Amino acid sequence: MAEPVPNSSGSGSIRERASFHFIRYGSVWEDADILCEALAPVARGGRLLSIAAAGDNALALLTLDPAEVVAVDLSAVQLACLELRIAAFSHLDHAALLQFMGITPCGRREETYRELRPHLADSARSFWDAHAEQIREGIVHSGKFERYLRVFRTRLLPLIHSRRTVHRWFELNSMEEREQFYDETWNTWRWRSLFRLFVSRPVMGRLGRDPAFLAQVRGSVAGRILARTRRALVSLPAQPNPYLQYALTGNFKLDALPLFLRAENVDVIRRNLPRLRRLQGPVHKVGAGSFDGFNLSDVFEYMSAQEHSECYETLLRQANPGARLVYWNLLVDRRCPETLLDRVRPLTALGDALHARDQAPFYGSFVVDEVKP
Repeated sequence: MAEPVPNSSGSGSIRERASFHFIRYGSVWEDADILCEALAPVARGGRLLSIAAAGDNALALLTLDPAEVVAVDLSAVQLACLELRIAAFSHLDHAALLQFMGITPCGRREETYRELRPHLADSARSFWDAHAEQIREGIVHSGKFERYLRVFRTRLLPLIHSRRTVHRWFELNSMEEREQFYDETWNTWRWRSLFRLFVSRPVMGRLGRDPAFLAQVRGSVAGRILARTRRALVSLPAQPNPYLQYALTGNFKLDALPLFLRAENVDVIRRNLPRLRRLQGPVHKVGAGSFDGFNLSDVFEYMSAQEHSECYETLLRQANPGARLVYWNLLVDRRCPETLLDRVRPLTALGDALHARDQAPFYGSFVVDEVKP
């Protein structure tokens, strides 16, 4: 079936304005630690609805012992990423899992894929059969966004700082040290000018996020991302931060893995895999019953104000009393619509406290909303 030609006019839903025939995200760039902390009070024995993306955080939610996690995505390709992860978790031990995913070196990923292939549905099998190169390099590195980070690390960063200067971040233990290092060594005119260019709307739209995902953004993109990058580098140590490790070195490290790949979580996730269900479609139209918790990623970013209000209201109709809706804002500040605040209690202090510990350096806010009884 031919891929629809995206509508570049800025009107219509995101399904009409962006293409979904390739891997956008080979990894999930949202901190599962704060996500799980936000949803833990409602997750045990409950039902969770999660944006699938590459699948990392949908798998991470299984550590909370829910009755069911329904992973939904507009993209059949992103669901194929999740399906291959499920097969890998089901049939590989931890060391082999890390090798196949692309965390540790491995010369037999294609052979491992052939072993996992019979456990995939026809659609996922067809996709991965046609993408052997992504299998060889490791599927956590397979997305457009990971290639964007690779360009940053291999082409832009060497023009600004030496490798020794870059790795100095992993040796700084206190915030005072990091702040001094940023202000006195890192924050050069070359860093500011080239980084602003790299995260500008045109370059980000071409190499990173689809331009359609930025349609609702007003004002400067580069200035906000630059400020958040300073916060990420200064506020939290780089050594245990999987997202900074990847951005600066090109991979996750064994002592700084995303939650779903940590050794202490793999067996729990494997045991709970039968509780994970996959559906394709818009998050608010999956028709999968009622839920106690929602991982909504940053989907509201891509919607107009009217679409956001309609989507949020539809989700509320699927929410059990006391349910939590959890989501990130990147460049568009979306909150519970004012017309719905009689049904929702924003947990602003909790969201702000968790955002202060958010290891993903890109996001402007982390929002936790609770459905009133």
